[in-house]
Amino acid sequence: MALLTLSSPHTHGSNSTPRLMLTVTLATLPGLLVLTGLFGWGTLINVVLAALTAIASEALILKLRKRPLGFFLRDNTALLTGVLLGLALPPFTPFWVTIVAVSFAIVFAKQLYGGIGNNPFNPAMVGYALVLVSFPVQMTTTWALSVQMSGQPLLSFADTLQVIFAGIPVADGYSGATPLDAYKHLIGTGTADSVRATATFNGWLNGGWEWVNLAFLAGGLFLLWRRIISWHIPVSMLLALSLCSLLFGWDEDMYTPLSLHLLSGATMLGAFFIATDPVSASTTPRGKLIYGAGIGILLYVIRTWGAYPDAVAFAVLLMNFAAPFIDAYTQPRSYGHAKAKRGLPPKTR
Repeated sequence: MALLTLSSPHTHGSNSTPRLMLTVTLATLPGLLVLTGLFGWGTLINVVLAALTAIASEALILKLRKRPLGFFLRDNTALLTGVLLGLALPPFTPFWVTIVAVSFAIVFAKQLYGGIGNNPFNPAMVGYALVLVSFPVQMTTTWALSVQMSGQPLLSFADTLQVIFAGIPVADGYSGATPLDAYKHLIGTGTADSVRATATFNGWLNGGWEWVNLAFLAGGLFLLWRRIISWHIPVSMLLALSLCSLLFGWDEDMYTPLSLHLLSGATMLGAFFIATDPVSASTTPRGKLIYGAGIGILLYVIRTWGAYPDAVAFAVLLMNFAAPFIDAYTQPRSYGHAKAKRGLPPKTR
């Protein structure tokens, strides 16, 4: 009787790259809906524009590289990059800033390294960091105030289109600093109670951003339930951020409180959707814990003592640098083998 000579594995999973990327994209919908409901149409417009730009940029560079368009466009990685960038950008970001960020992310941060699976850095965060450093005015003055923060009805869809594409200035009362930015700069001359009494918070915990982060948390828990991502990076990141806040920022009259760190800015979006990028993140179980904790520590350090109120992009990119080193020193022990010895081998005579 002939023996089977097929190589393992002998089972075929139902997951594929297009399916996984589409699932992650769909998991961002709760956060997108809450952002649209509380802050207006800007984020939704940004997401659509960014997704279309990402697909067009990917198609163009694939054409130049003489690669099959259909095969690579169907993996949905460009779509996910565009969606994540659209969610991260301010709601009133000028359209050309969005196009620059997304095009750079796809062409230089992804395709320049060979495409999917070869990029050492998270493409979406590379694009975000580029425009944040290059166009600081457009990236810091186009944040929208939520309904709770402004006390006014949201801008209509047509008015929002004019702001984004025609460059019409945003009317007073519709845009302003984010809660993280406001608290960081106002606490130096006031108390926690006086800062929370300002229009930025208007009596709300985090000016409405708490609902956005809870929505992204729900999407992240869905990804954990579906086993699209593992718990290591989100849990270690949030735990490290919490420990740093409790250790150094226990006095709310001096530093940003823990509730604002966890439920404001891009904390939950970063923990579950950005830091868990399977290509640029650490891949070993212990490495993921170290990688996530590093992001959480850097996030707190930059937010507290750095120049930027929210630092998810920089924290993730800095840990992307360290991911190969972390993986090299946290390789799991192979079954049936002793733990690998580290360090230089002994001298031989």
